[in-house]
Amino acid sequence: MELKRLTTLAVLLLACSMPAIADIEGSADHPLLGRFGSATISAYQASDYDAATLPGRPIADARAVDNQLELEGRVTRIGYRLPVEHTALEVARNYEATLAEGNFDILFQCAGPSQCGRGFSRYVINEGAVFPSAFDRAAFNDNSRALLAMRDDGQGTAHVFLYIMEDRSNDRTLVRQLVVESEPLQLGQVSVKDAGALQAALDADGSVIVDGIFFATDSAAIETESADALEQMAELLRNAPELSVYIVGHTDNQGSLDYNLELSQRRANAVVEALGTLDGIDAARLDARGVASLAPIASNANEAGRAQNRRVELVLQ
Repeated sequence: MELKRLTTLAVLLLACSMPAIADIEGSADHPLLGRFGSATISAYQASDYDAATLPGRPIADARAVDNQLELEGRVTRIGYRLPVEHTALEVARNYEATLAEGNFDILFQCAGPSQCGRGFSRYVINEGAVFPSAFDRAAFNDNSRALLAMRDDGQGTAHVFLYIMEDRSNDRTLVRQLVVESEPLQLGQVSVKDAGALQAALDADGSVIVDGIFFATDSAAIETESADALEQMAELLRNAPELSVYIVGHTDNQGSLDYNLELSQRRANAVVEALGTLDGIDAARLDARGVASLAPIASNANEAGRAQNRRVELVLQ
């Protein structure tokens, strides 16, 4: 699904000269929303499918935030830099006008801590929920404005979040832009190892990652899409009746270690329980263990790595 691209939005917000400083390599304006005047791109991150958190109300305490907008879809984060003579108010008013022209509805906007809340800037800049904590470093201050807008035109839903801050100590104004284009997740992209492939990996390495085991978010409930992978694990056990294995649950590093140890153990237990209901499987041959984030196979600094670390493994006893 492709959202309609509005020519008026893809054009510069102001008729200004092209930036003198080059954008970072691999970056580009989002097709739904152009840049302000002579801004240059200093940070860029785009994912075909990811989760994003958008603040839609004031935040008093960055460590106690709830009821924010949780979205999934095509996610693009862009950091722009401007000369500081362009104030946050000037930039925000231009974005407001351009979004209105593009049939976006403004859901929330605020200015500084008196309207946004004392914890708003910290949550957006430092906590990593909205933008990665090192996305585009800036001196923290109260000269800021935020805006959340949405458009649903029948061809798809798009949300835009903007955080604009005057970083006068560094003679610049910063714009952080986050666009989420909601669209269905393309499932069926993970191939499930059959029983023979699982056995070959166990013989070679003593362990094997079982692709295709899915859990509900923050839960040990196994999703129905996991049925094929569970059946291949069962077939492995039927073909090798002498085989005993550990079922090991892994998580990423989001949240406390104690909580993730408990979650990973519950998920391992759930797999053992599910296998025990299948024909010819003696659950006594299975030992469930949860190790949380203690054995990552990728970086937990980004969602792509965290997704790899959330997994189930078979390990020979």
